[in-house]
Amino acid sequence: MKLTILILLASILITQDGFSQKDTPITIATYNIRYNTKNDGINAWPNRKEDVKALIRFHEFDLFGTQEGLREQLDGIAELTEFAFLGKGRDDGQQAGEHSAIFYKKDRFEVLKSGDFWLSETPDKPGKGWDATCCNRICSWAQFRDKTTKKKFYFFSVHFDHQGVEARRQSGKLMVQKIQEIAKDEPVVLVGDFNSTPETEQIKTIQTLLSDSHEVTKTPVYGPEGTFNSFKFDAPMKNRIDYIFVKKGIDVLKYGVLTDAKEQRYPSDHQPVVIKAVIR
Repeated sequence: MKLTILILLASILITQDGFSQKDTPITIATYNIRYNTKNDGINAWPNRKEDVKALIRFHEFDLFGTQEGLREQLDGIAELTEFAFLGKGRDDGQQAGEHSAIFYKKDRFEVLKSGDFWLSETPDKPGKGWDATCCNRICSWAQFRDKTTKKKFYFFSVHFDHQGVEARRQSGKLMVQKIQEIAKDEPVVLVGDFNSTPETEQIKTIQTLLSDSHEVTKTPVYGPEGTFNSFKFDAPMKNRIDYIFVKKGIDVLKYGVLTDAKEQRYPSDHQPVVIKAVIR
């Protein structure tokens, strides 16, 4: 009788542990870290690199996309040795220019596939798209296996153009097309700086496939609505241009826009957007 009870208790504990492992949330973020330029003076990257790293470490990000990072900036963040990153430079498809990189905790996630494409009429090679006049724009993606939950999912990090109205419109359509082509019916997280407010056509286009985590969080939204501060501590931050989108089957437990600052200076000219999510 005692042996039977012990076996039953062990079975219950194993089952409970299995459920808890399966439902372990992931802390996911998107963070435009502002490219390194001396023109930013006191806000140039060397003066805020450690603050960016400290924010990531303190808030215990598991997986996050960055925008605008140059290779030396990404290497700086990777001094947090629990992380690795992937993603190519937008200028040459190697290391040149800004990246839409993806950082992930090495002990939690395994990369199964990865790739990059450009936001243009020729997404397989570097180039400007539509009415963009300034810059190439790139999206980096990866398929991950979560070693804790055993779940597989896709993660996309992107930065839309800041000038071309048509480029942003068409980029929304391209993202939907590429996500369907690459991820098919698998769970998807899309993060980035979309240089677009929620009512724009491109954001509505993305929402034909994915949900805005701001709208589907199970707990109330935390922090300001806006995500851009121009390095001004008293910025109104009314305009939301950085997003985390999720596909059906991913539960968003929490959503927040972080406002961490040191001596009234922000670590970047964008606020990081963070969610806790469970992939079903």
